Amino acid sequence: MFPRRPPATLAAWLAGARGGGLLAALANQCRFVTGLRVRRAQQIAQLYGRLYSESSRCALLGRFWRRLRGRPGHASVLMAALSGVFVWDEERIQEEELQRSINEMKRLEEMSNIFQSSGVENHPPEPKSPAGGNEKSKDKEEPWEMVMDKKHFKLWRRPITGTHLYQYRVFGTYTDVTPRQFFNVQLDTEYRKKWDALVIKLEVIERDAVSGSEVLHWVTHFPYPMYSRDYVYVRRYSVDQENNVMVLVSRAVEHPSVPESPEFVRVRSYESQMVIRPHKSFDENGFDYLLTYSDNPQTVFPRYCVSWMVSSGMPDFLEKLHMATLKAKNMEIKVKDYISAKPLEMSSEAKATAPSPERKNEGSCGPARIEYA
Repeated sequence: MFPRRPPATLAAWLAGARGGGLLAALANQCRFVTGLRVRRAQQIAQLYGRLYSESSRCALLGRFWRRLRGRPGHASVLMAALSGVFVWDEERIQEEELQRSINEMKRLEEMSNIFQSSGVENHPPEPKSPAGGNEKSKDKEEPWEMVMDKKHFKLWRRPITGTHLYQYRVFGTYTDVTPRQFFNVQLDTEYRKKWDALVIKLEVIERDAVSGSEVLHWVTHFPYPMYSRDYVYVRRYSVDQENNVMVLVSRAVEHPSVPESPEFVRVRSYESQMVIRPHKSFDENGFDYLLTYSDNPQTVFPRYCVSWMVSSGMPDFLEKLHMATLKAKNMEIKVKDYISAKPLEMSSEAKATAPSPERKNEGSCGPARIEYA
């Protein structure tokens, strides 16, 4: 500690320290550290200025700040995100999300008695809210409307409150393939590139060792004359052999390693939940599935046009998925077994949550587009 000095004496001492004393050294150190931080902030700003449009940067920063505001250490997490680090603590799919999808399947099974038969009612029962609960349930906002009623599947839709979009639900049955085969074909990104002609690009960007979640970048053709769309989303799957159920949940995220590209329209609102219930076991033919899906393709076409495209495109995709599963089964095409290889049993690369080596660095994005075809 410094000895107590009268003000005049202290001023004289400080003046004498200018020539290279303690105060001068301290001032130089402060200037050095401050300069480094300012330069680092400028470099980060320049980097994100090249990668993202102004609106995207504002949305990204606003999103992180709202999430992290008021939390201990929020500034350090925000800086980690700005430095190009994906924040898994905020974006990984939690157990609760998987369980909600499974519970939805259970409620439909209980109320429509579909577990004992392959039939399905024309109108899916509305899920019940917990007793005394005050939660705002999306399922209560709008009723489901039947769109398509086929032998092996039913398709419903309902408006998403406050938007011009719909949420879709498909409930169906297959009896000629096993649940394991159907599930594996959905998850195998390399095989999908072969059976889905609309895929332009599909690769795993990063994996999380804690939950088994993984971030993917998916680029797909849209019907002419629309631009191709690209999705950055996190997915997680679970196989519960004891309760005889499988679930796959996906939703859109933002990843610093995948900036927008001027060649594609980025879809920022996307959710998908697939639940599979085997009739007997994972390796015997026959199962029911429930697919709930919504996204915002950012198109200028009227609502009924978008609804028609999704309503017709979803059954077409499911049939392609079914045929790809049959092909893999009959021709013995090698497909990775995701049921045996549990999500947490990954390579050292995945455990480190390092970016996937499949990914190639893409070019920077162009100006943001307000409306898209």
